Amino acid sequence: MIKEPENMDDLLFFTNRRSDNGAIKAWAHRPLCPKCKKGKMGKPVNEKTGKVAKKAEVYACHACHYEMPGSEAEKIAVVDVLFTCPFCRKSGEAKTSYERKLWQGVPAYVFECTFCKQKIGITKKMKAPKKKKAEDIPDDT
Repeated sequence: MIKEPENMDDLLFFTNRRSDNGAIKAWAHRPLCPKCKKGKMGKPVNEKTGKVAKKAEVYACHACHYEMPGSEAEKIAVVDVLFTCPFCRKSGEAKTSYERKLWQGVPAYVFECTFCKQKIGITKKMKAPKKKKAEDIPDDT
């Protein structure tokens, strides 16, 4: 059973989207530190200004200050999804990796409906999937 987050500070990613025939609420918790197992990994904080370094390519533990590359931290993170399927209209929940894959020509977090097995993508900034051109569709004649 997926539990909704109580605090946005513990998240790497959050989205809540609705369309005419479906809805998605998805989030990714910050992963636990692999070294101390107590702190959560996140972007490093500048000690002088107290601001988060948004463009940093490393993730740091806020408890023990252990650092690891962002790509490794993102591989261990998981996206939790509560959804209403746009195909079968049933509500369910799913988990997927915190790694964007190509889905209908657009980078997206991709998961599968537990009922109808259709693939559903969570695209960046509500980007629409690419439409197939007439010449891309095979002719059955």
